[in-house]
Amino acid sequence: MNTPARRDGTPEQDPGKTPADLYVSNARPARRQHVPDRKPPESGASGQPSKGGKKDSGQGDKSVRLQKVLAAAGVASRRMSEKLIEAGRVDVNGQTVTQQGIRVDPDQDVIRVDGTRVIVDENLVTYALNKPRGFQSTMSDDMGRPCIGDLVGERVAAGQRLFHVGRLDAATEGLLLVTNDGELANRLMHPRYEVSKTYLATVLGEADRRLIHQLKNGIDLDDGIARADYVQIIDVWQGKSLIKLEIHEGRKHIVRRMLKEAGFPVQALVRTKVHTVQLGEQKPGTLRALNRSELTSLYNAVQL
Repeated sequence: MNTPARRDGTPEQDPGKTPADLYVSNARPARRQHVPDRKPPESGASGQPSKGGKKDSGQGDKSVRLQKVLAAAGVASRRMSEKLIEAGRVDVNGQTVTQQGIRVDPDQDVIRVDGTRVIVDENLVTYALNKPRGFQSTMSDDMGRPCIGDLVGERVAAGQRLFHVGRLDAATEGLLLVTNDGELANRLMHPRYEVSKTYLATVLGEADRRLIHQLKNGIDLDDGIARADYVQIIDVWQGKSLIKLEIHEGRKHIVRRMLKEAGFPVQALVRTKVHTVQLGEQKPGTLRALNRSELTSLYNAVQL
């Protein structure tokens, strides 16, 4: 039986659970989830890290109260962070912390909430940009043409050193990741990790299953065989077709070249998805920050 809802639409609280038990962390995941834990903080007689385990020694001491670090990382407010600690949902260097007041070094200590390491460097950001058609995939353009730098200029002016992950040619629109996380960007572009990208292509010609087999079996291009991981014919009308195509390669103009070689030249091309990050209903020219699940999925895909 489902838990009954209250008048405000929220479920009635289980008598055996506290607010901290029901709270879902809003923290962004750290890039490196699977790292060796450092030595646990010194424990008192109770087996718990003692409040004085890391005393504030003045100059050079970077230690901060744990609840403050959790609040800064976006996990919860300081008060709710204290409840999460009390509920045993927070680990520091592999040891569950339930006492209040412990001090940690955000630059060194490994902090996890519900088993997920949280990001404490708020300077790292990753956005999804819907690149409009006609924009160059550059942060600036010597010829004065529209470029993605024009779309993220306010954030760059505010001090964020952003760069794009890969490229879309000027005639192609859709999802482009923008970040200041160099390690994430490099791995997403590296062929070793085979990060998939999904496209919708409007082509000339009425496609049938022969095109699906041709694209999946491989198209012989001048720089080698290119294969699609997934192909679907969405629609066929008046001498044109709408094709959904998923590929993990990153060669220049790879989708356009494959379809042209197969006899179906591209009239319009939109990238709709990178791994599990989807464009959805995002309007052209807009930017949105990736959520926790999207970031976790990207980090896992490139083994960070």
